[in-house]
Formats: sequence, C-alpha cells, structure tokens
Amino acid sequence: MNIINELNWRGLVKQITNEEKLLQAQQANKAVYCGFDPTAASLHVGHLMMIVTLQRFGKAGFNPIALIGGGTGMIGDPSFKSDERVLQTNEQVLANVQAIEKQLRAIIPNVQFANNADWLNNMTLIDFLRDVGKDFTLSYLLAKESIATRIQTGLSITEFSYTMLQAYDFWHLYSNMDCKVQIGGSDQWGNITSGTDYINSKVGRDNSQAAGFTIPLLVKSDGKKFGKTESGAVWLDSTKTSEYEFYQFWLNQDDADCERMMKYLTFLSEAEISKLQAEHQQAPTQRIMQKQLAAEITRFVHQQAGLDKAIKLTEAFFQGNIANLDKALLKDALAAIPSTNLASDATIIEAIVASQCASSKREAREFIAAKAITFNDAIVEDENAKLSSIPLLENQYILIKRGKRKYFGIKIV
Repeated sequence: MNIINELNWRGLVKQITNEEKLLQAQQANKAVYCGFDPTAASLHVGHLMMIVTLQRFGKAGFNPIALIGGGTGMIGDPSFKSDERVLQTNEQVLANVQAIEKQLRAIIPNVQFANNADWLNNMTLIDFLRDVGKDFTLSYLLAKESIATRIQTGLSITEFSYTMLQAYDFWHLYSNMDCKVQIGGSDQWGNITSGTDYINSKVGRDNSQAAGFTIPLLVKSDGKKFGKTESGAVWLDSTKTSEYEFYQFWLNQDDADCERMMKYLTFLSEAEISKLQAEHQQAPTQRIMQKQLAAEITRFVHQQAGLDKAIKLTEAFFQGNIANLDKALLKDALAAIPSTNLASDATIIEAIVASQCASSKREAREFIAAKAITFNDAIVEDENAKLSSIPLLENQYILIKRGKRKYFGIKIV
C-alpha cells in the first residue's frame, strides 16, 4: 500500500515536505512519530485524527511512535493560540503524561511510546543554546506563521523557543530510534518543518532522510470546530465521557459529515464506504452510515466491550426498559441523562422540576394530569407524595420517564 495514495483518497493529505523521502521511509520500514501534548488528563475526539493516522502509518509498514510531550508540555505549544498558555506544575504535567500514555496504550497497543522529558529535562540552557539555538536564525523563526501571528498580541521567549524544542525532538528520534517521518495536524506545519530543516543542518540536505507530513484539521461540513457539544468536549476517557455518550455523539452526526468521517476515522476500505453510502441513500431514515460510524469509532477507542455496553444502553433507552438494566449499566444510564440529588422527603412535583423533567410546577402538573410521567415505571398521580413512598432502583435511584423516551434521574441522598 502506497501510504500517500491511501491518504489521498481519504482526503487526508494537507502538506508533505518530500514525497520521495516519505515513500523511501515506508519501503524501508522506518519509524514515524506523532506528538501529543499533556494539556489535560485525557485526549478528546479532536485527537482521533492523529491517533488513527498514526495507526494507519503502522498498517502501511512504518514503525509508529507516540511521543508524549512531558518536557514540551511544561511550556505549551503556542501555534495559532491567541494567548499565552498558563503553565502547569510539574505534578500536573506528570499526572497528565501518565494518564495519556495509559489511554493511548489501550487504544493503540502496538505503538512504541517515548517521552521527550527523558532527553529535554537533561539538557542545560547552555547545551540548548549551543546545540540547538545556534542552528536557528531570528529571521527564520519570525517567518513561521505560527510565531508571526502572535507577535502583535505578545509571545514570550518561553513559547518562542517551543518550535526549536520540537525540532530537537525530531532529531533525537531520528538519531536514536530510526525515525524518519513526523506527522501532525496542519497547525503543526511550522514546527514539523523546523524539525526537517534542523536535521538537514545536522546531516546535510542531500543526506537527510527526514520528511514531514500534515493532515487537515477536523472540522464539520459547516466549518465549525468538531468535537464540542453543549456539555463540552467529547473525551476519550470513559470516566469523562461514557461509552454510551461517546457512541451517541457519532450516532448523531449529520449525513453531510458521515462519509468524510468514515474516510478520516475508520479503517474501512473505499469500496466498503461506497457500499454503505449507497445503502444509506436507499433508506436514510435507518441512519446506516451513522450506526456504522459510531460502531467503528467506539470499538476503536473503547474496544468491543465498550461498544457492547453502548449498544445495550442505546437499546434500553429506545425500548424504554432502563429499569431492567443491571446495577453497573443502570449507573451508566443515569450518568448519561439529566440527574440530580434529592432528599427522600422531597415531593413528586419538586422532583419533576428539580430533575429538569418540567420547567415549572405548572408544566409538571400538566404532565401528571396527562399521565405522561412515570417514576420507576409507575404512573404518578399525587404531586404531593414524598419520594420516600417510591420503591427505589438499587435502593438509591429513581428513574423518571416523560412520554416514551425522555429520561431524568434522581439519586436519593
């Protein structure tokens, strides 16, 4: 498989420093790396583009390396950020590094891992200025778009130096791990070319085997940023975004985005995607593309067990039998719906409003009169009854259902 051809039909080629060197690295089974900044204790769906692409390079014959920025994370990449980053403590960065590495090992276990703190933390300021800074001119750095866009709003020497540190990372991996290719999102082009240029200065342009490659940033068809919901980012950590919520996020994608997401984020072939698209067009209400997209990506991130859990919860919500779930799945279900804590002496009508099932007591009374509200599958009629009179699920929970499939949760405290 020619990696460039494979990525071209998927729409994943943005920029390549040297196609010939990239293909030579593929033929020689050289290493390729992608960096991940430990800015939080979990990666989010915006990172999936690079995680999947790194895995794709591995399937094409490269040796993939996931580089965790334990060193550069102490600074933060300024690329196309409007403001200076708030520096994290050593303890925060270390905790994030450990969490992200554990997360990535579960998703892409066949990938090697490296942490640039292992070499950057051992470098003195004098070492950096002599061995790295000497090879960069001020005019070269100021010409970088990622730097130039920040000059007017303010850029510290700390963040100004970031691109040189990333260049040194590439050189270190090039020299010590036979890594000849760096990949990243299109916002990383300036940092990646700093690396290839730095390696060229070390070994000579004609002798250098280094190549850089970028993919487009993940945006929706309307141009809006991808991966944000009303409740915030969609995380890859199931304790932050449950498997059910993750699955639902993909299940709710617009038709206009599905084909692109299939190409970008799954390992399905061109023929398989075309077949799914044709089937979807025949019966769009069945949401065939969305279901396959959600299944493929949820399985990739949360493995088959996570997908099975998400599908069970989806079916339970759809069929209205959440109360019959086992304890673990019931807890996941309640975490995925609007929920609140209440004391057992609260009234039915207070619970309906507090849980967001109704916007006011007047509306709650209308729902009760229409027999549209159930508490743990029993129709409620007395608005003044106490929650203590309701038989609890697992001795703790009340599941409110409005209509056929609107759910709200109460935890008795």
